[in-house]
Amino acid sequence: MARWDAILSLPVQNPPTLEISSDELVWSKVEGWHDKLDRVALIPFARVDDFVRGESNNKECPTRFHVEARRRRSPSTPLKQKVDGILEYILYWCSFGPDDHRKGGVVRPSRTTYVPKKKNAGRPNTKRGCTCRFIVKRLIAEPSVALIIYNNDKHVDKQGLPCHGPQDKKAAGTRAEFAPYISEDLRLRVLSLLYVGVSVETIMERHNESVKKQGGPCNRDDLLTHRYVRRQERAIRRSTYELDSDDSVSINMWVESHQSNVFFYEDFSDSDPFILGIQTEWQLQQMIRFGNRGLVASDSRFGTNKLKYPVHSLLVFNSDKKAIPVAWIITPKFSCLDAHRWMRALYNRVHTKDPTWKLAGFVVDDPQYDVLAIRDVFQCSVLISFWRVRHLWHKNITKRLETGMQIKISKRLGCIMDKISRSQGTMSLFDDFVEDFIDESNFMDYFKATWYPRMGAWVDALRTLPLSSQESCAAIELYHNQLKIRLLNEKDINVYQRADWLVDKLGTKVHSYFWLDECSDKDDFARYWKNEWMSGLTSWRKALKIPDTNVLMEDGCAKVEDGDEQDKAYIVSNPGSMLSICDCCWAKDGNLCEHILKVLSFCRSRGSVLPSISLLQYRQALNTILHCPPFDSLIRDHAVSLAVSVQKQLNTLLDKESIQTAVEPNEKRIVIDIHPESSRVVSAAQDQALVCERHVVDDILSWDDDGRAVCGTSNITGQGVDHGNTRNGK
Repeated sequence: MARWDAILSLPVQNPPTLEISSDELVWSKVEGWHDKLDRVALIPFARVDDFVRGESNNKECPTRFHVEARRRRSPSTPLKQKVDGILEYILYWCSFGPDDHRKGGVVRPSRTTYVPKKKNAGRPNTKRGCTCRFIVKRLIAEPSVALIIYNNDKHVDKQGLPCHGPQDKKAAGTRAEFAPYISEDLRLRVLSLLYVGVSVETIMERHNESVKKQGGPCNRDDLLTHRYVRRQERAIRRSTYELDSDDSVSINMWVESHQSNVFFYEDFSDSDPFILGIQTEWQLQQMIRFGNRGLVASDSRFGTNKLKYPVHSLLVFNSDKKAIPVAWIITPKFSCLDAHRWMRALYNRVHTKDPTWKLAGFVVDDPQYDVLAIRDVFQCSVLISFWRVRHLWHKNITKRLETGMQIKISKRLGCIMDKISRSQGTMSLFDDFVEDFIDESNFMDYFKATWYPRMGAWVDALRTLPLSSQESCAAIELYHNQLKIRLLNEKDINVYQRADWLVDKLGTKVHSYFWLDECSDKDDFARYWKNEWMSGLTSWRKALKIPDTNVLMEDGCAKVEDGDEQDKAYIVSNPGSMLSICDCCWAKDGNLCEHILKVLSFCRSRGSVLPSISLLQYRQALNTILHCPPFDSLIRDHAVSLAVSVQKQLNTLLDKESIQTAVEPNEKRIVIDIHPESSRVVSAAQDQALVCERHVVDDILSWDDDGRAVCGTSNITGQGVDHGNTRNGK
């Protein structure tokens, strides 16, 4: 019993990394069988696969661990609550063991039927007698925790000699020098290329060229075989989405066979609708990487008119500010905005991988979205995106109206939305708009039937929620068009009414396209690109590359010269408006083109139009934070003490530096004059540094009547900290 008391008293370790290796854990030694000391550690059971991957990717001796033995209790089996009771037992063994198929090696009696290969040293299934292994136990006392017992962490045979890897001289030039299988990254690359239509011969040709260029194989991926790629291609060709004629039964079968890609699933019931949440391991990694301290955006209504169930996408923005799908939620139209049930499951899945993960903001595209659920689960700010409304308005304006009327109506709608977002207008503006343009029945009938009943909710949302930037809108719009091209391209439109087709294509072809978008070697297959490969920069990034000299303002319009063809120019009407009109092909489809964004930036930089609504709302939020009274004296006292501590540290450094320079100490010493009655700290939840910089942007620096400067900082979510008052001249 003392052994188990020692084990259960150990801390549960959960490193905030995508993979866990034994080097990242603190191992404890407890008494084991035959008076041996076992090396043990506790990790969350949900991260056992991460530990297996981390150990397989050992840089000193890469390998692969397989399940040698497993015992699992059935959930229906009555369990006796005892401290050493086991729910699940898994023995992981290095794939180069435990049998030894080398000459003179020992093979277990149950494996005597094995027939040695002619050249067994480098074959993937070769056993070399490796004794490296560890045990994973899931205890009844702590079902959420995995006990790892590392019996032998050295990749050696029974004689204690290296049996594979770089230290084994006999394995040089074979697969045993590296690892028995290719890496997960190369496996995904091969599968993705096959799914998008690249042939086996082309994949192997490009692979062999890269290996030859580097002078021969130097890692396990360089030993990729034609046989392996052909086998994967055959499996893809023979697979089918229709696992059963009944769509619901087929979905259940898909979920059972893809448990690792499903984070939430509920079938239809008397009280709840069908919901399926899909997230692959790669998508989870991208959500942790780019979503931490960043934004997650929602594209909630894709395929509403064509698909049986619309696709609700969650997106993050990579380093190029392009949208990457990190989860797909499939559910009926009437429940697509009921987010709390699957949102908590997604949050828990991310936090299991990285307990420090924190979202900065969540962008919604529908005013009826469950904002309270987002704030409750993610504990972050909520922003609203106007891209979908602008897209549909723009598309129907160019489709239903003549050029002159397009300019007038788009300018009027742009002014209305601008006033509402600046809290200077109400729903009455739309009433006046309908009366003034009642004669344009072709567009007004569409507007009154489709949008007028919804505008009340949009007005309330725009007045209460911060508006997302045009940069994020351009990224979401590009993703929406990519998904449309990559998903809705079937010749037989009847498949759109099957959910099993939808989940299968999202998890295979569509996922492959977005994975290849982030792959650095994508250009090697440029000659085989199809329309579905459409990628590139967002309209916002393209606009940044257009020089100001290419923009010419004349007669109330803007002319933007094409960067590639100097003789070609595009006309942008209503320059600086939220609903500008451009005559390029991309804008005629209702999209936000780079010419509109460039003209908008050009006008704002010259002061001919008002600053963006996002910047206005940021300043308003910051001003409110700076002038709100303190709500917690403890936080205020902590801020004061921290400011004094920073003052002492800075002055200590400056005093040391003043000895080595000729500058007077009085010119360098920093004095922080803190008045308790005026020191205000609003939020300490973000652990932001409570240090007031003297050089700040004029927009976020204000002066009070006594000549004191009040300064603050804010992040993209509008959260901030008032850093107190600093006297002028000190």
